[in-house]
Amino acid sequence: MYAKQYEITLPADYDMKIIRQRVAAGGHVLDDRAGLGLKAYLIRERGTDNSPVNQYAPFYLWNDTGAMAHFLVGGGGFQNIIRDFGRPAALHWTGIACHAGPARTALPRAASRRVTPLPYDADLDGTGLGTSRLIEREAEQLRQLSCHSGVHTAVLAVDPHHWQLLRFVLWEDTSVPDQSATEHYEVLHLSAPGLADLPEGRALASPRR
Repeated sequence: MYAKQYEITLPADYDMKIIRQRVAAGGHVLDDRAGLGLKAYLIRERGTDNSPVNQYAPFYLWNDTGAMAHFLVGGGGFQNIIRDFGRPAALHWTGIACHAGPARTALPRAASRRVTPLPYDADLDGTGLGTSRLIEREAEQLRQLSCHSGVHTAVLAVDPHHWQLLRFVLWEDTSVPDQSATEHYEVLHLSAPGLADLPEGRALASPRR
């Protein structure tokens, strides 16, 4: 499982109806894309949920990194973003855990994101396992959060370049109880062709002996 998101920050006076119409017209294109777990078409509107910006910020979970590469650089769809908005940086994270929530069969209307740095001083006992233990605790917190009645899907992933941890949750209702989230989004559409193929629980695998 691989998570990806790009953020297109728009002018303060931008009419977000343009993005809504864009998604309404073309959001179905990835509804049957092979290798894609899900794509949540997300927006933030300036002044809503304390957002300081207008932003279009689609979020993806890929089951197949080859399919992700085709989408990004093989003419599989990302060229439309480049054509219309320029080429944004694609944030990406390696999956650690994924949980289906009680609202998995509902259409999510909101999403929350928390991106936090992993501290350099996590390894206080000198074993080299401090980061691993911190992530274990975060994974358990994610599991507990995923039991909330409004959760559609909850994900934990890591960026080992910048050493940041991502927690991303899709919610059935617009009211998001995740108080620790750093960003809140409205979900305009969900493409989920490979939702059933996303890993359940920890995505970390021990090497075969």
